[in-house]
Amino acid sequence: MIWYVDTKAFRNGDGTQARPFRCINDAAKVAMPGDEVLVAPGVYREHVIPRHSGTETQRITYRSQVPGAAMITGAEAVTGWTHLRGNLWTARVDNGVFGAYNPYTTYVCGDWYFAPTIRHTGSVYLNERTLFETETLEECERGDIASTAWVPEDSRYKWYSVQEEGSTVLYANFQGADPNKEQVEINVRRNVFMPEENGINYITVSGFRLCRAATTWAPPASYQDGLIGPHWAKGWIIEDCEVFDSKCCGISLGKYRDPENDMYFYHKHVKSPTQMERDAVCRGQYHGWLKENIGHHIIRRCHIHHCQQTGIVGRMGGVFSTIEDCHIHDICNTQQLGGAETAGIKLHAAIDVTIRRNHIHHCIIGVWCDWQAQGTRISQNLMHDNTRPDGVEHAPGSMFSTDVFIEVSHGPTIIDNNILLSRQSITIPSEGLAVLHNLVGGGFGLINSGVDSVVNGQREPRYTPYHIRHRTEVAGFMTILHGDDRICRNIFLQLHPVTDPARTPQSNDYEVVGTAPFDIFPDYDTWFAPFKPSDEPNMGQLGQYHFGHLPVWVDGNAYFNGASVSKHEKNGLIAEQPVQLTLAYEGERILLKTDLFAQLAQFRTGLVSTETLGEAFEPEQRFENPDGTPIVFDQDFYNAHRSVSAVPGPFAAPQASLVLFEKEPGC
Repeated sequence: MIWYVDTKAFRNGDGTQARPFRCINDAAKVAMPGDEVLVAPGVYREHVIPRHSGTETQRITYRSQVPGAAMITGAEAVTGWTHLRGNLWTARVDNGVFGAYNPYTTYVCGDWYFAPTIRHTGSVYLNERTLFETETLEECERGDIASTAWVPEDSRYKWYSVQEEGSTVLYANFQGADPNKEQVEINVRRNVFMPEENGINYITVSGFRLCRAATTWAPPASYQDGLIGPHWAKGWIIEDCEVFDSKCCGISLGKYRDPENDMYFYHKHVKSPTQMERDAVCRGQYHGWLKENIGHHIIRRCHIHHCQQTGIVGRMGGVFSTIEDCHIHDICNTQQLGGAETAGIKLHAAIDVTIRRNHIHHCIIGVWCDWQAQGTRISQNLMHDNTRPDGVEHAPGSMFSTDVFIEVSHGPTIIDNNILLSRQSITIPSEGLAVLHNLVGGGFGLINSGVDSVVNGQREPRYTPYHIRHRTEVAGFMTILHGDDRICRNIFLQLHPVTDPARTPQSNDYEVVGTAPFDIFPDYDTWFAPFKPSDEPNMGQLGQYHFGHLPVWVDGNAYFNGASVSKHEKNGLIAEQPVQLTLAYEGERILLKTDLFAQLAQFRTGLVSTETLGEAFEPEQRFENPDGTPIVFDQDFYNAHRSVSAVPGPFAAPQASLVLFEKEPGC
């Protein structure tokens, strides 16, 4: 059955084509498996709350009749502004409009929030420009540039609020614009499209613009809300949507709601934050965290931008999912918020998750997979400018920047056929990674660091879980030993300047490109020597080796512009001539232009496969597909065939000028 919705209808109807509903949420109350909700162009100011599940064979589909023409927003327009002086204006909003959730008395705060300034979940927008919140009216009136804003001029536009006699009084600096002649909106609703109950499965959301929700901070051991998301469910598809202007998170793949483990550290303080994360993982099984129940979502061809915490977030609820062909940019670069949960994509427990063919740029971090990146594959993505611009100060409480961050995971994690051009490309305080056929223009970070802490004079290991292969059930916990990495068939290009004249990758690993940081690890034969079978194995004597570094494999890489070379490198190419590389835009096309491939003309390596990579050490799991089948890495950035005599890097047939995208993905 098709249910029709049209906000421009004369009056609310019964959902038929002749008498459509005026609100999408009316259709959400009645749509059943196999139904489609067809939404006419217009602006829908509501929170859509799906009430019923679809099934695997009969999904419930919500579709914009004209792609991109139906907007669902959590904002309301504010009119009747009064001019005070200079650029300063004020307006009064009765708090009754907010119901039980007032974004101007609710704060962005909680576990892993580090910024010294606490902001409200509300926001003010001028013609789709997000204004910066201030702590005082004087700061709002001055309209100074914020030294930490990635786009400094945007930070001149300010807002401030106070509570008076049941109203929210807003003050705003519109930098000369007259708000009574422009479009001014404020966040009102916490979510835009999200169920209130667990287990609302098999929903498709297609072709909408979704924007301006007063979302809350979404750390891993808490309920994670987003502008849109499945809550705690299975089998959603979010496709061809534009998602933007969420106060915190755009799309949330979620976590179960558990009052006993929700912002535990923030409220109680008595357990370490790492311990409460372990608690959250184990309690997940009680809340139905099984392959049969949770995850398997698809996010595809979406344009996700201008969210202040993450573009996509998920703790455990995103398992077995795919994020593909999306354009993600301008995430957490106002620097109004700060903490350990900020990235274009930030997933905990990305078990068997595939992230592919996305364009991710101008985010504080591109992709951050934290804990349990087991079976995760990050492939065929273009990432660049995921770094603080020159001259912009580091905001107190904010994270460092990198393209890919794999934190305290035991693997197997595959990073292949990507173009990674930010100053820091790959940050891996983890083990069990295969880094294959990438073009890498920035350094490795947090090699052999970023895991354990020293507390009360003693080492406190950060034990993290690993899982039954291709399942969610926990198989064990272990701290990170570091190593167990395969760095093969990549192109390493020193693209950015190095400020350390000694070029020491161990001390300055954010800047120096190449594989020298892996010199601290043993090769396989050296590592295995103590474990060779003997007549009388001694458990005590072997203990020192059980907590030693794991081996690494470095093979068939090409190095340009002085990129560092590991002592473990086998069959590598060290190019002598300097090369150039730039990204260029020609109309809708994105091009890569470089002269480095001329020096690769005669250099060839062999193919890499599941069989040649072996197993990640701790989970004893192969580098393979989510269904357990083997991979031969014989397809490149374009899915073009790579021959047995392969070229390093992401292109099977490199050229001086390559079209990376014919059209921006997700737009």
